[in-house]
Amino acid sequence: MRYTGPKWRINRRENYTVLGSTEKWKRRQSLPGQFPVLAKRPSEYAIQFREKQKVKRMYGMSERQFKRFFRLALKSTGNTSLKFLQLLELRLDNVLYRLGFASTRAQARQIILHRHVKLNGRVHNIASTILRVGDEIELKDEMLNSVVVMSNLKNKIAKTIPSWLEKLEKGGKVVQEPSRLDIDSNIKENLIVELYSKS
Repeated sequence: MRYTGPKWRINRRENYTVLGSTEKWKRRQSLPGQFPVLAKRPSEYAIQFREKQKVKRMYGMSERQFKRFFRLALKSTGNTSLKFLQLLELRLDNVLYRLGFASTRAQARQIILHRHVKLNGRVHNIASTILRVGDEIELKDEMLNSVVVMSNLKNKIAKTIPSWLEKLEKGGKVVQEPSRLDIDSNIKENLIVELYSKS
């Protein structure tokens, strides 16, 4: 079940902006709860678990979805940890977010679920779809001209679009698989791989 509670609570728990788009939560960086329990030295498992929770919440996925993506990465050739991150980045909702049409991944999912996005010319409403090189997405005109999307695009001007994506007039295109340099450097994917490798 997807978390729908206070965003600041989760950000404080993970000490990272995993939900929302602002960093105002940093005004109060202590752990959530009236009497937070602080461990003197977290165990190896605790560190790995927290990293997994951070990334899972960052991409707005359930545990079942997250494990499925990890299994797909295991079955593929090459570096498992890099492939895992690439699969997460190539999700349709994340691509829409990276292109600047949505301010958060949650907003991108809502746009997709309401059938405002076309994938390769056809209406598509599955946010978790993994895109491939050459795939194109396009927003319907009514959504593209909405106040929400126009505001998001205006705010995106100062930000750069990843090199693995090409911005089009009404959408975008995947031109190559993302490299590790294109993905958040604060993610320690090796900890997640180590955690799942034990189970």
